[in-house]
Amino acid sequence: MKPSIAVTALLTLGLAQAASAQEAAAAPPAAAAPAPGATHPKAPLGRWITESGNLEVNIAPCNPAGGNALCGKVVRVLANRSMSAPGADMAAADARPALGMTLLSGLRPAEAGSSEYQGEIYNRENAKTYRVNLTPAEPEQLLVHAYVGIPLFGKTQVWRRPAVEQGSGQ
Repeated sequence: MKPSIAVTALLTLGLAQAASAQEAAAAPPAAAAPAPGATHPKAPLGRWITESGNLEVNIAPCNPAGGNALCGKVVRVLANRSMSAPGADMAAADARPALGMTLLSGLRPAEAGSSEYQGEIYNRENAKTYRVNLTPAEPEQLLVHAYVGIPLFGKTQVWRRPAVEQGSGQ
């Protein structure tokens, strides 16, 4: 009987996290709403600082010569903090240098007219690749939801634009 209680609690927690992430994505502040007739921002294009503050990632077309897939490459290393052990330095399972590493790949629009993108994200701390959904939350924020299997079993981070790029309209 106890395992079913634990499973129910886990599912409830997961549903609550998923619902709160969806609400955050669906309800940007009124000040962030685009003006009538304005085009939707090109999110997630441009530079983003990861939630841990470790890396600056540039999201751009994977192949500038053609194709609609986007990729995210590390353009600046800012710190080396662990995501799994807050306050500690990260011991990366992948020994390659972070600078120039592709962390996001195969990003494509989730559906026509949607601002959400789906693809894969690489975690160099454990050297694993996960599915990812990217959703603009506010003009200067991007919800990055990495998961295994189904989105319910995942974690959402908030990435922010670097200060010099805020308000650039990218």
